[in-house]
Amino acid sequence: MLKQRVITALIIVPLVVLLVWLAPTWLLALVAGGMVLVGTWEWAVLSEENTLSLKLSNTAVTAILLYLLWLSRLDIMILWIVALTALAWWLFALFWVSCWRREFHGRIKFFCGMLTLMPAWVALVSLHASKDGVVKLLFLLALIWAADIGAYFVGKGFGKHKLAPEVSPGKTWEGVAGGTFALLLVSLLGVWVVLPAQGYALILICLLTGWLSIVGDLSESLFKRKAGVKDSGRLLPGHGGVLDRVDSLTAALPAFWLGLAIQEWLR
Repeated sequence: MLKQRVITALIIVPLVVLLVWLAPTWLLALVAGGMVLVGTWEWAVLSEENTLSLKLSNTAVTAILLYLLWLSRLDIMILWIVALTALAWWLFALFWVSCWRREFHGRIKFFCGMLTLMPAWVALVSLHASKDGVVKLLFLLALIWAADIGAYFVGKGFGKHKLAPEVSPGKTWEGVAGGTFALLLVSLLGVWVVLPAQGYALILICLLTGWLSIVGDLSESLFKRKAGVKDSGRLLPGHGGVLDRVDSLTAALPAFWLGLAIQEWLR
């Protein structure tokens, strides 16, 4: 399994980096929008509305919303509303994952999917289109990938204390510590080399973004557990579906955008 994961990652990561680095924003938005539509299709399984008609209708609604958001040119007011809505959703998801665990109707679960995927797309496009956006976006990807790698290997090697055993038995507090250490290393690199203009506030933004990405991971795990599935799909060998690969980023993208926006507003 690990070998298959590594091979798939070695193919996907360079493609993603090249897309972010070389593609114009409209092309990145189009490709990312396609991934959102695939994620919406997969979410039907997690929301237990796994019929062809519901999959098609859910995906069509998502496509229309993406198009309308693109036509809006992502006005700054829309960006703030979307980012704050995403923050509220992820704070609720943290409460849900940690202690509430209430069951919801499939339509509400579909809405949860919209709150997971749409703000991530908006933040991705907005970051890429902003000043030094390519650098910021590549830095965020490196940050989350490093945190995932640190959490995975430290958790595998030293994990004893379960983080959320009823939701994701494989995740441990030791893994969180390993991921946090990776976050600190990458954020220091960001302050000193990659994004020095952001100052040391970038460290706090990176830590909060990384910790919230764990909630993104756990919330998808909760949906999968309630739906009785191991993976959201089979598109990516060793990784599962699109949602399994981007679960951390769905929370990290709007959080990172919001952190940078608040920092800019306070200046």
